[in-house]
Amino acid sequence: MRAPHLFSGFQLRDWLLANDPALSRLRMASRVTLTIVLSFLILLAIHALVLSLPTAAFGLGIVLSIEGGIAVRDKGNARQLVTRLFGCGASLAVVAVAAGLEDSRFLSDLVFLVVIALASAARVFGPRGFAIGMFAFTSYFMGAYFRPSLADLPEVAIGPVVSVLLGHLVRAVLLPDDWRRDLLRSLESVRGRINQILFKLAALAGGAEIGEADRQELRQLEDRLKEVVLMAETFIPRPPAGVFDGAADPAAELAIRLFDAHLAAESAIVLSLQSPAPFALVHAVIQADAAELARFEGMAEAIKDQPQGETVRALLWLGEARQQLTQAIDEGQVSSFSGIDAGKDTAQSQPIDFSFGNPLLRSALQITLASAIAMGFGLLLSRERWFWAVLASFLVLTNTNSRGDTAMKALSRSLGTVFGIAIGLGLATLISGEPDIAIPVAAVCIFLAFYFLQVSYATMTFFISIVLCLVYGMTGVLTLDLLKLRIGETVIGAVAGTAVAFIVFPTRTRGALDVALARWFQALRELLGALGEGKSSFELIALSQKIDACYRDVTVTARPLGSSWSVVTRPGQIRQTLAIFLSCTYWARILAKSYETPVADDNLNRLIAADLALIDSAAPRGSACFLIRRKASRTTGRHLPLLREGARLGLEMIGSALERLYPQADVLPFAAGEAIARSKQG
Repeated sequence: MRAPHLFSGFQLRDWLLANDPALSRLRMASRVTLTIVLSFLILLAIHALVLSLPTAAFGLGIVLSIEGGIAVRDKGNARQLVTRLFGCGASLAVVAVAAGLEDSRFLSDLVFLVVIALASAARVFGPRGFAIGMFAFTSYFMGAYFRPSLADLPEVAIGPVVSVLLGHLVRAVLLPDDWRRDLLRSLESVRGRINQILFKLAALAGGAEIGEADRQELRQLEDRLKEVVLMAETFIPRPPAGVFDGAADPAAELAIRLFDAHLAAESAIVLSLQSPAPFALVHAVIQADAAELARFEGMAEAIKDQPQGETVRALLWLGEARQQLTQAIDEGQVSSFSGIDAGKDTAQSQPIDFSFGNPLLRSALQITLASAIAMGFGLLLSRERWFWAVLASFLVLTNTNSRGDTAMKALSRSLGTVFGIAIGLGLATLISGEPDIAIPVAAVCIFLAFYFLQVSYATMTFFISIVLCLVYGMTGVLTLDLLKLRIGETVIGAVAGTAVAFIVFPTRTRGALDVALARWFQALRELLGALGEGKSSFELIALSQKIDACYRDVTVTARPLGSSWSVVTRPGQIRQTLAIFLSCTYWARILAKSYETPVADDNLNRLIAADLALIDSAAPRGSACFLIRRKASRTTGRHLPLLREGARLGLEMIGSALERLYPQADVLPFAAGEAIARSKQG
């Protein structure tokens, strides 16, 4: 009977922002879909009213509308326009080459491999190189697929030109980037995810014991909050040195509010797992009920030495931090953060490395070899449709970090294609001969494909496969044999990409994880080292945020480990180990917030030295900690008082967590009660 009142403040916009931070996925999908629709309509108008256009013009217009929406990642409209124009030039050049080599199919196929090699190697030049490479690859693919003649090239060129110009119009004018708007939306997303945490805590309030499923859900909510906080931090302009000088800076004040909200939400989860909060308190936090919150403040003081008291204090802290965040959001809605100056792009250009020590060049060789294998086996299956195999091999190896990552992507593409064709065949059959229905359905599927691109590659492939079935149906070439052929070619490409990833320059998942863990350990080492150097609180917070970002990289890199494709979210030793790193990351942020440079404190110095020694011991062993079997324990070092003596306790708990990576005995180094006692000594 409490649910209606509890959720009264929960709005659809909050839900959307909580699940799509800054509405970035919505905006990208809208850009791609709008560019495709506008390009198709303009090309159709030219075809009907001015001159007849070959099919290749429409095909190039559509695929370059897609690439323009997802591959162009330069900062600033001017840079994006330059990239698009270079990409358009590359597109026209490779299509001309494909048309000129049409009579020599063997030579054309070899040139396609050269284009693939150059396109994938172009990533060493940064975002612009990546985009131009994708333009060139997809354009040669379409040119070889549609086979325009040299005489048709002037008309074919209209497709790329129209899509590039419209893509820039959509990106720069109709749906432009605006960091102030994105900052506001990302802050709203943070509040939305905090609301989700509060609703879950309310559902658990008053219960006798929190089950493993609920614990896991809270950890997932914690990770989702971390994800959107990291995004919001990127929208806050920072000084060239990356560290704010003082709290008087409006950007610094906003950054501190965001940091506090994140840490308070994590603390509420941590302590609620130990001792669930009263429902009335969680309800008061959600409703911002000042009178009820004041009552609980008095209660917290009375039971401050009990676990329940710490939970109450954590919820009160979260309520205050949430109100501060809401105030910042309200101010942003009124002023669009006019008091915060736009940051300058201080990114340094990286030296270009053409050696095989550069993973991008090793990846380029893998992509080229996989494409050659896919081409060979694809030709055995079909002389006309082998391009699908090459496309699959190219894409499953693009933007992957390890062979396990490649295998997951290959499986996702294969499954998405199979299920998409199954549904697409049924849809195309049902609306056969009804283009007025098929075209809007195809547009909706295109939107959904790119809306889910950043979430699920399989879902994106699923919707794109449906679109292709609808297109085949509208053009009268849809047959069951054709769809079987597409599945077969896709599987060939996926298998070729996976095989090459495992054999040629293989990057083992554990190897990639070793690199990610090395960065995490180094970030933690830097924070601990900064404690004794008199660094400002802003510098300590910045270092703790770096640890946060490194932890995210660790979780992403660890995902392919084990026998399950979703091993990171399953109970087991992988999840246990990630929980240890999450614990360390959390306590590092508590430490950064609580630490004040002492005049002399031998106890703190001893703890810092002990933690550094543990890092020196664990870091060289890399990902071996993920293979350690530990007894599951609900008495983790995270569930301790954190609002008193946070710096000392943070150091203690970082040490406790690091010791759990390679436990001497299958128990905690010290019990929670002992840790509390130790934190009060000295």
